[in-house]
Amino acid sequence: MEEVIVRLGIPQPKQKQFFMAHRKFVAFGGARGGGKSWAVREKAKRLAIKWAGIKILIIRKTYNDLRENHILPLQADLPPTFAEYKEKDKSFIFRNGSRIKCCYFDNDNDALQYQGQEYDVIFLEEATQFTESVFNVMKACLRGANAFPKRMYLTCNPDGVGFLWVKRLFVSCEYEANENPDDYMFIQSLVDDNKVLMESNPEYVKQLDSLPDDLRKRWRYGSWDVSESQYFGEFRRDIHVCEPFSIPAEWRRYRAFDYGLDMLACYWVAVDALHNAYVYKEFCESDLPISTAAQKILDFTNDDENIYLTLAPPDLWNRSQETGKSKAYLFEEAGLKLVQSSNDREAGWLAIKELLKTDVNGQSRLHIFSNCKKLIKYLPELQRDEKRPTDCATEPHEITHSPDALRYFAVYWTRPAPSPKEKRVRYRADELEDYRRATSQEERDRIIERKGGLPL
Repeated sequence: MEEVIVRLGIPQPKQKQFFMAHRKFVAFGGARGGGKSWAVREKAKRLAIKWAGIKILIIRKTYNDLRENHILPLQADLPPTFAEYKEKDKSFIFRNGSRIKCCYFDNDNDALQYQGQEYDVIFLEEATQFTESVFNVMKACLRGANAFPKRMYLTCNPDGVGFLWVKRLFVSCEYEANENPDDYMFIQSLVDDNKVLMESNPEYVKQLDSLPDDLRKRWRYGSWDVSESQYFGEFRRDIHVCEPFSIPAEWRRYRAFDYGLDMLACYWVAVDALHNAYVYKEFCESDLPISTAAQKILDFTNDDENIYLTLAPPDLWNRSQETGKSKAYLFEEAGLKLVQSSNDREAGWLAIKELLKTDVNGQSRLHIFSNCKKLIKYLPELQRDEKRPTDCATEPHEITHSPDALRYFAVYWTRPAPSPKEKRVRYRADELEDYRRATSQEERDRIIERKGGLPL
């Protein structure tokens, strides 16, 4: 067999610690310049050489990052006669049967294509750029019939959409019932631990030192105390989440939802006499046509709940060019009458912030029942839009539906639209009959609210 030379680098102390780690899930990094990407490809390379036939996966967010940080350096280090690179599936096939596959996930759904596949080792690079759902999908891929111990290695910085779940598992060490604390390990590596970089590019350290205070704390010193990109940094589970209780009958109740075929996210909110809002129930399901969505919401509502209004986004009132009917009209045909909320995104997010704000006693006006798991998970995961910091980012899209539904309630409740009594709109014959036959002003006011104005 032809003799080949493979270049193996010399790890620095923190990188060596990363190489020697044997926990199932190991996170490495926590600041800029800690030598994370080098450690990933070097560890992957060494594992592939030592253990014949193992399958390794390296994941990045973008193809450019994947190519520059892994594919090109590995091509330079690995002679093609020893590890042949296959461009079609971006894999390095080693002489001993081991394989390093490189891939990138533009969005969370890209991870689903790996469901059912098996890997011995997975590297999730810049893990805080991914939601926890990606981590969970890829965890399920750590399996196989061989005896090699399955491992996932993550690199991370204290920022991004995955900030909270990475911090929870690897920094705060707050584990849920199905998580074994012994499976997790965090190795912090700062720029000071990367002597090679400090010697070759001392200006980089000066650049980190010159950053604004919050950025310097995170990028230079690896602080996980705050993520600047997190929109609802004021959200606190111990303040804003409560255990379910029986809602008093006199509290006014609302429903608010965000609708699309990709997801219906509906929430039930009760408001007490002091104007505190309690989100007490959630329903989230995808692939529901309007008639089914309406029926699901009605079925999920108890007969004694006496919902005052059901709030929905204004785009549901846009008429279809094909049928001339709006989605709101179709919901009403299916038995669910809607009231139009505002789609002013900035006002809506600020309204949520107003509800989340605590008073001098540390009390908030917004309380979320612990059974509303998706809202509790997704609300603090929302990131600031990079171009419009007063708005939330719309990606990853799958985490936006529940917060959007809450936004429609919050903006209506804290900044109600101009009184419908100032406008006149066209009623259908049956609606006009209902209005004329109303037995009380309260009943008449509800009809006006639903239609958005008095009858013409």
